[in-house]
Amino acid sequence: MKKLFIMAALVAATTTTFAQSVDLRRKIEVTGIAEKEVTPDILNVSISLKEYMDGKKKITISQLEQQLEKAVQEAGIPKEDFTVMNVSSWNYIIQKKKNPEFLASKQYGLRVRDLNKYNQILSKIDAKGIQYTNIDSYDYSKMAEVKKELKIQALLAARDKATYLLTSLGDKLGGAINIVENDNSNYPQPLMYKAANMMVREQAADASAPESDIDFKKIKLSFQIQAVFEIK
Repeated sequence: MKKLFIMAALVAATTTTFAQSVDLRRKIEVTGIAEKEVTPDILNVSISLKEYMDGKKKITISQLEQQLEKAVQEAGIPKEDFTVMNVSSWNYIIQKKKNPEFLASKQYGLRVRDLNKYNQILSKIDAKGIQYTNIDSYDYSKMAEVKKELKIQALLAARDKATYLLTSLGDKLGGAINIVENDNSNYPQPLMYKAANMMVREQAADASAPESDIDFKKIKLSFQIQAVFEIK
């Protein structure tokens, strides 16, 4: 008899635990979307300089780097926005001993907020020493604020959708049970802005080159919120 009582107690306890683990609330799951386009106002670019021979005279990395540093300073670019990315001549001394004609190269990273300043910087560097330049990525100075705003809009859109759907059935919306966000934003692809070709040589040789009127593709920010609400 005692054993039967214990078994019955265990069954009752198991049933109670199972019932507590199953969410019996009525729910509705909806999706809210918020989108906005912004124009990039920050460009992360890279510049590669390379030594070259001017007749029998070598134009060194040090000379080219001095030109670049001076141009960056005159353009008002903060020091923290100008960095050395890579040096392909880490064994420069050894290479030079083996081959006196060895030409070293050096890459720099630059963060600019005005493309015209970038053009001005290039125009003050020896064009023959510019190996290539890239626009590596785009950014927007108020990105954090815009993302926060869009996430809230997407969540409110999900709530409003759930509200009018339930109202049409005569039900009322309860509190949020689960919220999942998805970032579907689309950034413009990086591109080779200028290379060591005739375009660079012509513009760099002309300090009075006209300002760029290139219109960059906008960044499309898109957030999707999947929300589950209780039905009262």
